[in-house]
Amino acid sequence: MSGRVLPVLLLSLYLAVGWVWSQGSPQDAFIIQYMERRLAQIEERLNQCEQSTVGVTQKTYDLSSEIRGYLSTLNVVRSEVKGQVDSVSERVERVERELEYLENKIPGQTDIEMEEALLEQQIEAAQLDLLKKKAEIKMDIDCHTALSQIKSLKIVQRAGDIYGSWFKDPSEGSAKIYLLSGIRNNTLLEYVSLHSFTERTSTLPAKVVKLPSHWQGTGHVVYNGFLYYHKADTPNQILKVELLNGTVVDSTLLPGAGRLPVYSLNPNTYLDLAVDELGLWVIHADPEYGGNLVITKLDQRTLAVEYTWDTQCRSHDAEGAFLICGTLYVVYNTRSGGRSTIQCLYDIHDTIHSGESPVMFFPKRYTSHSSIHYHPGEKQLYAWDDGYQTVYKVETLRSDQVTAE
Repeated sequence: MSGRVLPVLLLSLYLAVGWVWSQGSPQDAFIIQYMERRLAQIEERLNQCEQSTVGVTQKTYDLSSEIRGYLSTLNVVRSEVKGQVDSVSERVERVERELEYLENKIPGQTDIEMEEALLEQQIEAAQLDLLKKKAEIKMDIDCHTALSQIKSLKIVQRAGDIYGSWFKDPSEGSAKIYLLSGIRNNTLLEYVSLHSFTERTSTLPAKVVKLPSHWQGTGHVVYNGFLYYHKADTPNQILKVELLNGTVVDSTLLPGAGRLPVYSLNPNTYLDLAVDELGLWVIHADPEYGGNLVITKLDQRTLAVEYTWDTQCRSHDAEGAFLICGTLYVVYNTRSGGRSTIQCLYDIHDTIHSGESPVMFFPKRYTSHSSIHYHPGEKQLYAWDDGYQTVYKVETLRSDQVTAE
């Protein structure tokens, strides 16, 4: 509309200006100049108006396109919501059918009482089975031996790191010495005898056994040709490795173990395996019992748990422990490395108690043990003493002869 009006208006004004100009008077010339200025202003305003109109038209078009996009999205959302509503409706119907089915299947009060009675019988049977296993452990071997004195100390060698463990295979007829240096590795050294271990010029060097995975801590044992150790990077997994070929033959996860170190003075060991006259054991600490030590009897063939005992022996200030004939002896020390003493014991046969046994001192050597292993055949302790491999000779008595000082 403005495109047609503007030419017509300008044409009319130019005709008027031309008519006035033809009259030729000075006053008319002034009027003509004034009208020309006004025409120029009107033309400029009309151009601005036209540009504004074009801008508004473009914005209106853009807004219309945006609204069409929103409408398309709204249609999609509406379709999705409708599909979800239909799906929920189907699920509600399915739940109603299942509830109706369960209502028909719920047993009556009598059936529930019968199931509870059966469950109680099963629990009682399981408890009796555990008691039988405990009795079998007690009666399988006539074991009435108790530690009476740690008699002497012999420093055998100094090899490896400050922390480590060394021991003999306590099975009958075995003379081999085993050494595991450090708190984490996958290498075991096997010597044919103690003489071969002590003689650096021996013609029979150590056999290096590469294990299938790293071990952690210092609580390892060799028993009947198998190495039992805590697998590194696991809280409570025990591996059984055949030393002839270095392969894993069995493993187990020890319930409740691995949540804190066994001994506060030996913080890298979470599972401490031990062997005595009764077989294979694991010593560990349980935070649910105030950090006190727990001993678990394992089947050496299958690694199945035979029985577990909670002791009153604390883990705090302990550096190691060992078992003799089913009795746990806990070794304590100071953080500065004082003289080691046995201040707590726990007897699974309940024949001797800590209060009836005097505190026993290790021979004077003011260091700290990172591992202590008992050899039931030799009545000796194989200890790792600040990097030194040492042997302690122990004396034992019948447990019924142990009296308080």
